[in-house]
Amino acid sequence: MTLQMLLKRGRETLRAAQIAEWELDAWYLLEYAAGCTRSAYLLDPQLEADSSQIQHYEELIQKRSLHIPLQHLTGSQEFMGLSFIVDENVLIPRQDTEILVEEVQKHMKSGMRILDMCTGSGCILLSILKLGQELTGTGVDLSGAALMVAERNKERLGAAGAEFIRSDLFTDVTGVYDRIVSNPPYIPSRVVDTLMPEVREHEPRMALDGTEDGLYFYRKIIEQSPAYLSPGGMLFFEIGYDQAEAVSGLMDRDFTRIQVVKDLAGLDRVVYGTLRS
Repeated sequence: MTLQMLLKRGRETLRAAQIAEWELDAWYLLEYAAGCTRSAYLLDPQLEADSSQIQHYEELIQKRSLHIPLQHLTGSQEFMGLSFIVDENVLIPRQDTEILVEEVQKHMKSGMRILDMCTGSGCILLSILKLGQELTGTGVDLSGAALMVAERNKERLGAAGAEFIRSDLFTDVTGVYDRIVSNPPYIPSRVVDTLMPEVREHEPRMALDGTEDGLYFYRKIIEQSPAYLSPGGMLFFEIGYDQAEAVSGLMDRDFTRIQVVKDLAGLDRVVYGTLRS
């Protein structure tokens, strides 16, 4: 069977399964299963696939048709130009979260120390450290399984300045930091079960569920973070599109110069502020 025929079958299967990005996903899985680059395919789409490539591809297509996320099948996701290991124990890094990293980067200086609360795969902390200069940081998560993924990403990227600790928010955190960043669970509980099946069935609920109003973790982190910030320290959050006013209001008591940043779709995505003196 040629690669062209295999790709056609994969696309037909994913389309019938109502996979939103059926064309792209069929291609990415072919690239992964057959080790075929797009340029090589375009040069010779009639190239024959061997039996092992056909079997591997068809197995992946079948799993994707069951709404298992593409990134769980390939085991990785690109974020900030870096490749991160992902599995079912961590939230898959989203492009929207790059806005958070970019805002933090604007306020980092050499020698600073950063805390990433609810670190998951470690993508936020590790990206900041890899793209900055002489920075160190700590990633915190309650999930031991998530921290195992973060440690693998640390090793993969060679981010020597990173450490990861298991803690229920700040319970086991010590020391002070110049910047605290967090992409906490912020989806209201009632909304989680309405999300697309790739998310609600295959990503960890504890990384999504922000309890009744979606603000539980913002309240906790905002209340406790001043004790862990150095003078002039800053707190950064990713937020849901409709949470800017609420999170800004929660920050107002202990933080000043509060800013809201929109994502590429024009939706509120980041809130940050500076610790009051």
